[in-house]
Amino acid sequence: MEPARESSTTYTEWHPVRQLLRCQGYKFALIILNQPIKDEGLFRDLWNIADTRVAADGGANRIYDLIQKSSSTKQSPSTSNYVNLNTIIGDLDSLSDEARTFFTTKSADCTIIHDPDQYSTDFTKAVRFVRREFPLRDIVCMGGLGGRVDQGLSQIHHLYLFQASPTYAYGKMFFLSGESLSFLLKAGKHHIHVREPNAATNNNFARINGEPFAKYVGIIPIKEPSVITTKGLEWDVQDWPTEFGGQMSTSNHVLPQTKVVEIETTKDVLFTIALRQESGGS
Repeated sequence: MEPARESSTTYTEWHPVRQLLRCQGYKFALIILNQPIKDEGLFRDLWNIADTRVAADGGANRIYDLIQKSSSTKQSPSTSNYVNLNTIIGDLDSLSDEARTFFTTKSADCTIIHDPDQYSTDFTKAVRFVRREFPLRDIVCMGGLGGRVDQGLSQIHHLYLFQASPTYAYGKMFFLSGESLSFLLKAGKHHIHVREPNAATNNNFARINGEPFAKYVGIIPIKEPSVITTKGLEWDVQDWPTEFGGQMSTSNHVLPQTKVVEIETTKDVLFTIALRQESGGS
């Protein structure tokens, strides 16, 4: 039995299992960044349950590549659903002619928006669009934290910008790669529900089930030093200073019996947890 926790009113509650399973009443927007989609099963699950799908400029190329791959190999007939892209937005300097033609002719609902602002990235434009058109909606970014190092750091930078509200008043944002889920913990106390056995779904998922996470977690003080306290990890800490160039909690483990990881942090930190791989490894 886990120890009693304080009232949820003092904690920010995170239910990434429910959010990935899209339990009743939960809605999110899926943003596809211009990076290779390495875990198609995970991408397909998210695509099928997202309420709106937005490609940040060349992100549309990545979807088009999947469709072309499926057409040539006939490995995944369900990729025909990928035509249901709702929006392509950016300065459109990366959008290929083939992808543009495909989505404008095959998808009746796809809108292409040219935003020439050179002082914002295509990622920023996509997030602003979602928050304008779908206020208070959570956002899942597929392709986050992969590819070039400078682009990955830029995405983390933008995550700090997009989660400026200390209460997540405009919705929460998640970065998903083929190996991990990452999100920003604002200064304060957090409950992260890493296992929810009763979070069932009727959807037929290729990659996501009731326990989608592996054991590895990290708590990274990207912006500035912080002091953290944790419960539920193999190497818990209390009032523990953490900073780049000092000590840092990486490659920690969620204990087998832990359902809720508790984290208190004095400053904003990046939390990342590994996804269970298709082979079932931890």
